[in-house]
Amino acid sequence: MHDIELSEEQSILSKPYRTSLRQNAILKTEIQKMLDLKIIEIGFSDCTSPMILVEAPGKDPRPCIDYRNLNKITKTKFFPLPNIEERIEIVSSAQYITVLDLSKGYWQIPLTERAQRLAAFVTNFSTYKPLRMPFGLKNAPYEFSKMVYKLLEGCEEYAVPYLDGIAIFSNSFAEHLKQVDIVLKRIEKAGLTIKPSKCKFAQAQVQYLGHIVGQGLRKPADLKIEAIKNFSPPKSETEVRAFLELAGYYSRYITMFLSIAAPLTDSLKGKARKGPITWTKECEEAFDKLKNCLSNYPVLYSPDYQKPFIVETDASDQGMGVVLSQLADNETEEHPIIYLSKKFTSVENDIVSVRKSVPAIIFAVSKLTCYLDGNFFQIVNDHNALVWLNTHASSNARLMRWSLILQPFNFEVIHRKGKLHQNADGLSRIHTL
Repeated sequence: MHDIELSEEQSILSKPYRTSLRQNAILKTEIQKMLDLKIIEIGFSDCTSPMILVEAPGKDPRPCIDYRNLNKITKTKFFPLPNIEERIEIVSSAQYITVLDLSKGYWQIPLTERAQRLAAFVTNFSTYKPLRMPFGLKNAPYEFSKMVYKLLEGCEEYAVPYLDGIAIFSNSFAEHLKQVDIVLKRIEKAGLTIKPSKCKFAQAQVQYLGHIVGQGLRKPADLKIEAIKNFSPPKSETEVRAFLELAGYYSRYITMFLSIAAPLTDSLKGKARKGPITWTKECEEAFDKLKNCLSNYPVLYSPDYQKPFIVETDASDQGMGVVLSQLADNETEEHPIIYLSKKFTSVENDIVSVRKSVPAIIFAVSKLTCYLDGNFFQIVNDHNALVWLNTHASSNARLMRWSLILQPFNFEVIHRKGKLHQNADGLSRIHTL
């Protein structure tokens, strides 16, 4: 059960917001549905928050409760959300995947009597007490994540949650059926329900967290790519931010994402403004480039921790590029796992060309520690950067720190001539149309 603990004893007694007759009719319909489902009940309380109707173009109106004043005096609880990137990689490596969706997830958690009193809400026509955890409460994500974690305790090797979704993944069909049965029985025992229309069973590939995953591959979801392709040129700061957020979710599929997007991010610098922006030729080129990169439906591969990793790095005058990859089963083709890139800082830009390879390697190893720690890997570079680092490390504090960062890792350095070093080399240069 979910409880609400206050940091200070204070009564929150809010008046209802004024709504139109049309909005009142919609609210009454939605509230009646919740009464029928026994999610809420008519009641009275010394603590009330107003209900509002959220209306957005192309979406059905939905009632929400404005809990801002209650949330201000609610003690914060914390339960960490899992890393999205890690979840996607784990699930995408499987041969069979089932995705379950817990129906109206928050409503499946009952409230204590105290929480019912504090979470009461008011409309123009009555006052109601929620019997189940409503959306909008400060600690609702914490409570729900904790509940799903306990539900799947002991099943971590084949079932992972993310908010109200559960992914079950296996490498054999017989094994998958057993594991799905285990999870479904746990859901039944806990008295929870799933929404069949949003569930997918024993699929080779499924849509999961905005990606198409399965069979060792991952790519952006079709609907998201269509939304990016159909995005009109932004005319305001809000629209620029919306596009960057949408495209940025897939930044690991795009070589030199930050450099390509630089004109768009630069247009947001300075004092925040809600009005029109200055849409330059460079902004148009960056906008089109990002759309084109994702319109080609790029594909990444799942990491295999039984194989050595390959870390390719390169540095140019503008920045550094990194490709994490592994050899395919044919031992000739390299499969990309993640693309990373970074623009040089002003200090790094002053370093001569051969020495720029060193911060590129340090950047790669630091960012990819979750893959490389405890595993053997190769560093592929077109300069003898680490030879130079080992020779000069004792003469400079920064070089010494860089040298110490590399010491715990198990790797070998492969020198590849520039003309053969195309993967990372392309990442380190700013792309133009």
